[in-house]
Amino acid sequence: MTKPTLVIANKNYSSWSMRPWVLLRELGIDFEEVQLKFESEAWREGIERWSPSGLVPVLWLDGEPIWDSLAIVETIAERWPEKNVWPRDLRARMVARSICAEMHSGFRALCGAMPMNIRGEHPGKGMGPDVERDIDRIVANWTISRERFGRGGEMLFGGFTAADAFYAPVVARLATYAVKLPPVARRYAEAVLALPAVQEWSASARAEPEFYAPDEPYASAR
Repeated sequence: MTKPTLVIANKNYSSWSMRPWVLLRELGIDFEEVQLKFESEAWREGIERWSPSGLVPVLWLDGEPIWDSLAIVETIAERWPEKNVWPRDLRARMVARSICAEMHSGFRALCGAMPMNIRGEHPGKGMGPDVERDIDRIVANWTISRERFGRGGEMLFGGFTAADAFYAPVVARLATYAVKLPPVARRYAEAVLALPAVQEWSASARAEPEFYAPDEPYASAR
């Protein structure tokens, strides 16, 4: 089997890129990284070559592209079953897949008003009734998962799974905008930020100098 290649965008901004990157890194699966930063020459010249959809992330495996984050997760789970991408318990897997799918298709108010910007600090920005409802729902997902399945570890289902990779960018958002969380959610968010893969991604994000205006509604160009 050839080493997989993961195509991503800016680490500071691209929440969808963060998910499979954190999953692969935290699970110890070796991969090559190709970065196409937004509005860059590399993006303009490379996106059609790497991505059938024109979007990232894309995982290339054995010469085949997988271009949706959930499809990437399921492919990783199939190819590396020993890595326990999903929880071992059947009911826990049901919940984990459900909350990942909800993240994949929902929480649009939060994502629109609080774009991921790891190097930014914007306390209080973006909050509104729709965003608050999204955050309440996310906190409910975290709390239920921790209370039902989180024994034996600090992640949603105890040990690290795809669900934690999927919610890692949400944790980053809530940190950027200094959102106050109840105790269970706060402890979980702190545990996610402490993951080695999240720390590595975040350090790279903070070092990126590029300014991408669509994801910087609360900052001026530098």
